[in-house]
Amino acid sequence: MKVLVIEDDAKLRDYLRLGLTEAGLTVNVASNGVDGLHQALEDSHDVIVLDRMLPGIDGIALLAALR
Repeated sequence: MKVLVIEDDAKLRDYLRLGLTEAGLTVNVASNGVDGLHQALEDSHDVIVLDRMLPGIDGIALLAALR
């Protein structure tokens, strides 16, 4: 399973990446809304873990763009 984590807090982002990787998942990460949207559109992911308050494009606008 492939997961995209879009989170601007580096500590939380790394913690999520580590935990999900240890669970056997493939994890991609982005630290802001612009990069997250780009990755979500360019590659296929089974799940996106999305922070609501992101720099660049907030999580709600990012979700609307993906829908």
